[in-house]
Amino acid sequence: MISPVLPTYARAPLHFVEGKGTWLTDETGRRFLDLGSGIAVNALGHAAPELVAALTEQANKLWHLSNLYEIPQQEALAQKLVDETFADTVFFTNSGTEACELAVKMARKYWYEKGKPEKVEILTFAGCFHGRSSAAIAASGAVKMVKGFGPVLPGFVHLPWGDHDALDAAINDNTAAILIEPIQGEGGIRPLPDQCLQGLRRLCDEKGILLILDEVQCGVGRSGKLFAHEYAGVTPDIMMVAKGIGGGFPLGAVLATEEAAAGMVVGTHGSTYGGNPLGCAVGLALMNVVSEPAFLETVRARAGFLRQKLEGLVAAHPDTFESVRGVGLMIGLKTKPAPADVVKAGYDAGVITVPAADNIVRLLPPLNITEEEIAEAIDRLDKAATALESA
Repeated sequence: MISPVLPTYARAPLHFVEGKGTWLTDETGRRFLDLGSGIAVNALGHAAPELVAALTEQANKLWHLSNLYEIPQQEALAQKLVDETFADTVFFTNSGTEACELAVKMARKYWYEKGKPEKVEILTFAGCFHGRSSAAIAASGAVKMVKGFGPVLPGFVHLPWGDHDALDAAINDNTAAILIEPIQGEGGIRPLPDQCLQGLRRLCDEKGILLILDEVQCGVGRSGKLFAHEYAGVTPDIMMVAKGIGGGFPLGAVLATEEAAAGMVVGTHGSTYGGNPLGCAVGLALMNVVSEPAFLETVRARAGFLRQKLEGLVAAHPDTFESVRGVGLMIGLKTKPAPADVVKAGYDAGVITVPAADNIVRLLPPLNITEEEIAEAIDRLDKAATALESA
C-alpha cells in the first residue's frame, strides 16, 4: 500500500524535532552535528537569529503579494544582489529547478530576439545536476534522470567532463549557451579549475554564445567567496542561484546582465510565489550577513581548518577514506566503502553527511560552524570510520 507521502525518497529513519545552529535534535533528545545543512541550504545553520527576526517581523506585516504589484522587499534584495555581483537584473523563483527553467528560456529568447531562432542548443557536462524539471533532467541527460520520463526535451548537447576537444567540436551555428556548475555537487564535489572557467569565458566571447553558471549549490558563500566563479576572475551572462540564499526558506533567483535578459519582457515569464515578501525579507537578511568580507574571510579560515583535520582523518583511516577535495565549505570525502555505508555509520556516530556520485560523501556544514564544532565533527567521523573498519 502506498504511503501518504509519495515514496520517491529513500529516507533515513531519523526524526528531527529541533535545530539550533549546527546541531539537530531527534525525538529521543539525541543531538547530531549537521554537516549537510539540508544539502547546502541552511547557510547560517538552524534557527539563525538574524533570519528568525527577519521572518517574524515580515510575517507580522505581510506574507504574500502577487507580482501584479510592486514588492519593496523584492526590490531591496534584487538591488543587493545587483550591487554585489555582475548582474544588472534579477528574477526570483522558489527553487534551483525553477531557476534552471528560466535560465534556459532566457538564453533561447535572447537569440530569438536577435533573429537567430535556430540557436537553441545548450551544452552541458557529464555529472551535472540542474534540477528535476523536464528542462533540468534533459540538461543532465543521465539515464537515472531521464529514464521513463520521455520524450526528453530536445536542445541539449551532453559532453564529457574536461574534454576540451569535444567541447570545441560541439559548438556550431545552433549553439546558444554553455551551462556549467563551477563546482559540481551531486556529481561528486568536482571543482572546475580556474583556468578552465576562464577558458570557457574566452570561448563564449570568441564564439558569441552565452555562459550560464549554475551556482545553486556552490554559491552564496559556500566556496568562501560570495560566488564560486569569483576565484577565476570571470563573470557569466546568466547565473542560477537558490539553496543557501534563503537560509532554509524556499528561495531562488536568476541573475543576468542587461544584454542577456533583453528578451524577457512583460508576459514572457512569471511566478505565483517567486519574490514574495517573506522569502525576500529572509534572503536580504541572509545576504547582509554572508556578503560581508569579514564573514567570507572567516568561512575561508574555517574551511582551511576543516581541510587540515580531514587530511588527518584520511591518513588515520586509509581503509575508509581515500582523499579530500572541494573548495571552501563544499567538501567531498572520497570513500572506499559505498558512500551510503559511510553516511549510515555517521548517523550512528551522531554526525550528518550527504552522499554523492563518484564514491563521495559531502560535507556542507553551516558557513558559521565553529572550530570547536569542526573538531567534534572530526571526532565523530573518526568513530564512524572505526566502526566500519571493525564491522
